[in-house]
Order: sequence, then C-alpha cells, then structure tokens
Amino acid sequence: MEFAGKTALITGSGAIGGLGHATAVILASAGADLILTGTDPQRGAQVVADLRATAGESTGTVRFVAADLSDPAAVRRLAEEAGTVDILVNNASLMTFAPTTEQDLAAYDAAFEVNVRAPFLLTALLAPKMAAAGGGSVVNVSSTAAGLGMPGMAVYGATKAAVESLTRTWAAEFAASNVRVNAVAPGPMRTSKVVAAMGPDLGGMGLTTALKRTSDPAEVAQVIAFLASDRAGYMTGATVAADGGRTAI
Repeated sequence: MEFAGKTALITGSGAIGGLGHATAVILASAGADLILTGTDPQRGAQVVADLRATAGESTGTVRFVAADLSDPAAVRRLAEEAGTVDILVNNASLMTFAPTTEQDLAAYDAAFEVNVRAPFLLTALLAPKMAAAGGGSVVNVSSTAAGLGMPGMAVYGATKAAVESLTRTWAAEFAASNVRVNAVAPGPMRTSKVVAAMGPDLGGMGLTTALKRTSDPAEVAQVIAFLASDRAGYMTGATVAADGGRTAI
C-alpha cells in the first residue's frame, strides 16, 4: 500500500489493454486514488469497473475525466478537475508512421499536440500544486524511437526526443520544490492498440531486442510505478529504458 493517500493522474488510461490501464492497475493495487483520462467516456467507464474488480479492497477512489488532449482548453480543464495530485503520468500518445517525404502535416501537428504540448501544459499547471503540497513525481512516457533512427518514425521519434529533453529540464526546474521528473522509454510492447494494428508478434519487432521478445504492458508499468514511488526518491532527470535491451545492442 505504498501509494495509499496519494492521488495519481494518468493520461492515456481510458482503454483496457494499454500501458495507462496497466499502470493504473498497479497504482490502484497499492492504494492510490486515481484520475483516469481518455477521449471515450464509455471505454473509460469500462476501465474504472475493471480496476475496481481487479484491485479489490486495495482500490482507492477511481474517476474518469474525458479530455481531448489535442485541445489546450481541454487540457486546462483536466488540470482544474484533477486539482492537486501527487503523481502525474504523462502517458497519452499519438503515433504517426510514414516516411518523411510522405508525412501528412495534419498528423504531424496532432502528434506534437498530444505527445509534447499536452504534457508540457499539464506539468506546467500541476507541478506548482505538487510543490505547494510538499512535492510529487512526474513520470513521462518516452520510447526507444527517441534515440534510434527508425525509418517511418521520424515524427513520433522527434516527439519522444522532445519529451526526454523536457524531462531533464523539468528535473532541473522543479528539484528545489521536491518535484521529481523522470521518464521511461519502452521498447516493443503488446498494447491492445499495437497488437490490433501489427499482429501479436508486432511484425517481429521483439527479435530486435536482446531478450528476443516483446513486453507485456505490465512489465513497463512496474517501472513507471517505481519511478513514481518514494523508492526512487533520489532519482530525477533520468530516462529509464524498459526495452528488453533494444538500445544496448
């Protein structure tokens, strides 16, 4: 129950089978109060019901707030509804996959709106509240695409490289206020959305890792939970690879 008495806002947590859902399960099982967010209230209600059934008596309060993170006004409303949180997990993300010469500019803009601008606004709005309450933890979700040249992923990789840069800057800016900021960089991961798009083996992407397999979202969620917890109290500004050794070989 290490998160008892703490409130966590997890973006991109409005669908069963994703990393946000997996993270919510772990935090709820450890006693956290949760604010979940996504674009579909019906799917969000399913996640809330699943969490209450999965975490059982350990679950604190769980609520879903619908928000379109591509809209700055919606991001600000989300921050207002969330109030003061102890943990912010910037997980929501859009992926666009195309060669640079064929990249649609509307998709380019959407990726930066959700992947970079939304976490920027949420952190700017919520970190001061964390500081006023004595401290907190921000965990940003990056990707191995931030540091590897992967054809077709120029835009997505650029957004995640921006997230890692922001992680380091925010760590420096908020350290004096006892607000820690770290990132986790997953490798090929079997989220429901990716499996639906690429198949159960993710097009063989697991074979590019040292462990020769893809990850279950719960494995990456455990890293997020660690970074959010007091066990990582001396960590800030770090990007932790949870990629099966993909960036090590």
